[in-house]
Amino acid sequence: MRHALKIFICCTFLYSFSSCSNFLEQPVLGKENLNTYFQTEEECLKQLTGAYQGVFWDDWWQIAAPSVGFEMASDDLWMGNTTQSQSDWLRTAHYGNPSQDGPISNYWQYRYKSILRCNIVISKVPGAPIKNETLRKRIIAEAKFLRAFNYFELVKNFGGVPLITEMKLPSEILGITRASVQETYKQIEQDLQDAIADLPLRSEYPAADLGRATKGAAMGYLGKAYLYQEKYNEALDVLGQVIQSNQYDLLPNFGDVWSIEHNNSIESLFEVQYSSDLTYNLGGRLPVFTGSRNDSGWSWGLPTSNLEKAFIDAGDAERLRWTIVKNGDDVAGDNTPEAKNYVIAPGQHKSARINRKFYIPHNLRPTPYDGNHNNLNQRLLRFADVLLMYAEAANAVGRDADARQALNRVRGRASVNLPPVTASGTALRNAIRLERRLELALEFQRLYDIRRWTDDNGKKAIANIMGPNGSFVRYNMQESTDEYERSNQRENSNKGITFQENRDLLFPIPNTEIQLSGGSIVQNPNF
Repeated sequence: MRHALKIFICCTFLYSFSSCSNFLEQPVLGKENLNTYFQTEEECLKQLTGAYQGVFWDDWWQIAAPSVGFEMASDDLWMGNTTQSQSDWLRTAHYGNPSQDGPISNYWQYRYKSILRCNIVISKVPGAPIKNETLRKRIIAEAKFLRAFNYFELVKNFGGVPLITEMKLPSEILGITRASVQETYKQIEQDLQDAIADLPLRSEYPAADLGRATKGAAMGYLGKAYLYQEKYNEALDVLGQVIQSNQYDLLPNFGDVWSIEHNNSIESLFEVQYSSDLTYNLGGRLPVFTGSRNDSGWSWGLPTSNLEKAFIDAGDAERLRWTIVKNGDDVAGDNTPEAKNYVIAPGQHKSARINRKFYIPHNLRPTPYDGNHNNLNQRLLRFADVLLMYAEAANAVGRDADARQALNRVRGRASVNLPPVTASGTALRNAIRLERRLELALEFQRLYDIRRWTDDNGKKAIANIMGPNGSFVRYNMQESTDEYERSNQRENSNKGITFQENRDLLFPIPNTEIQLSGGSIVQNPNF
């Protein structure tokens, strides 16, 4: 447990990212003495900003790349890059079992480092000699929101995890064990409930604080935590409050949802704040990480033809256009010459497709492009997700009219304008599930949805999609006629064939953490 131990004594104060200068453009500090720090409002806010940085960190490999890698385990993404070593992603994408932890270990380590930063704020700010009590409460609430966010990301991927809610020395956590899934969610719920009590509404923040956690963001994540536990009535209540708050709405045009020019839009509840200012290393790398190798990209995490087919079968041309770019397409929304007849060479890209949501039009790209200064904010929770979660919970408790209203609000977005769903019961449930796949495609939602949904045969949806007889495996091995995927077997089309239902509903705990804990942290079953 070397990394976990290290994070409880590593106390560097780093600045986070924000699209607003007051929240961003501040120098990186070195090490500080915790006994003499937290003497002013400014010092308290600086440490909080470091906690925000922990949401996605400051480079591609800590959190951003593993997030793509985890989604590769779904039916929406291939590993994609067929010119470089794929060893880092085989465990997640193809349900392999390589000896090294790679991105999984990075993800675990940096989530706990982020939790440390939150714990420092929660521990030290209550005793800080500052006079503004409203600000003190807000700082603590923001830190609790961020801690809950990190634990939610951990429990989704690994199940129950060690719960550290105080500043601890290494000697104080020796022999620590994993909390149960229920205990982990209980902590998440408590932190979010505490945060809701003291966080402002989005409309109550000044412009300089745009991007901070809000009451609506905390309520949205609490609703999602309830939904993941099948606490449907609780989810309905809190998500309904978000909808009725009138703080959020759908953008009229789906193509604007992931546009740089619409960062922090009315549809956004929470997103990572990135900057293109070359003075600071505060930008995102996912546009490069997932982009075409023929356009300065690295081509990891490429959309599957199975996902494209889902859009086509649903008659959903508008969202398809803004979700997937295919070799030879004119890229939607990019009117530069480079975006015409766009090249995604089939020999270098498993599916000859890329994620349009992370694509930045050429005239909006910083120079140099391949660096940590792309300012396309990472959308983490948006209002369409809230509406679809509300619809799912309403359908689960028999309130189908409410479910249809929320679902059709998403389908009726001006630019999408799909016909309303009139179904009830199981047919409505299936329509909501499909809508989540199409609306939220390639936004790191699909894997967690198919892991938690139970199908009519009593199995989790992922167990009917993956495995030797899974629908996704059959599609790629027997049914698909896609010219690109079938011809490029440098990533095998049998992805998912090694999926095991009694193992792969979670990822393994990093082996290094188990070894360094002396065995007190127990591995997930069958790894």
